[in-house]
Amino acid sequence: MEKQHQVLTLIEEITRNDGSKYYEIGNMVHNGRAELAAERGFIKEVRILQLNIPHSRNVIRYEDFINTHYKMQDESMDHWEEWKRTPEMDQVVSDILKENHIG
Repeated sequence: MEKQHQVLTLIEEITRNDGSKYYEIGNMVHNGRAELAAERGFIKEVRILQLNIPHSRNVIRYEDFINTHYKMQDESMDHWEEWKRTPEMDQVVSDILKENHIG
C-alpha cells in the first residue's frame, strides 16, 4: 500500500444506513469524505464529537495502524470504506475515547 501520513485530530460518530453507530478517530479530510458518503447514501450521518484531540500515545498508535492499512478515499468514491480494526486497535480507540471523556 502506498505510504501516506494522516494526522488524526478529531472524534466522529458515524451512523451506518442500518442505524447502528460507531466512533472513529479521523481528521477534517476523513470527515469531509464521510459527509460526502452521507450525501451519496453510503452512510446515514456523521457528527464531529470533539475537535483538536490531544496527540496522545494512543492516537499515535492508531495513526500508525490507519496509515499502514488504509488510504484515504478520494471524492470519486462509490462506497464508504469503514476502517476495520483488530481487537488491539479496538482497545486503543476505546482508550482514546476515555481520554477524551466520550462514550
